Amino acid sequence: MYCCQYLSPVGRLSLVSDGISLTEITIDGPVTAETGECAVLRQAQNWLDAYFGGEARPPEMPLSPRGTEFQQRVWAYLQTIPFGSTCTYGEIAREIGCCSAQAVGQAVGANPIAIVIPCHRCVGAGGKLTGYAWGIEKKEWLRNHERRNCI
Repeated sequence: MYCCQYLSPVGRLSLVSDGISLTEITIDGPVTAETGECAVLRQAQNWLDAYFGGEARPPEMPLSPRGTEFQQRVWAYLQTIPFGSTCTYGEIAREIGCCSAQAVGQAVGANPIAIVIPCHRCVGAGGKLTGYAWGIEKKEWLRNHERRNCI
């Protein structure tokens, strides 16, 4: 496993890779020892630089979030939500053929590669800001950042 720290406007991020793909991004956790060079982590840092600089672009590195088949379906859908846009848990449930917005919400909350897999773009019914694993204030910051930079 490879790990590096990234200082972002929302806090210190730990980026984790298996050397082949990005597997996890955590925030404000314990400092993990850096484990050397890894092309995927450099790509992730470059992507985050561009994202926080206001650029909307797809990830340029392979992603391998670990989760159930259902979680993988939800996370794949999250990646289709455009920069600066939002989607409700209920809309995602309907699109992926699930009868439970709550189940979608649980899968969204388990997303291990936040920001890159944009779970912050998912909102409650009527556009209401609801739970976010990193805290509502960070979700709101990310959404505002995208709205300011959306062309």
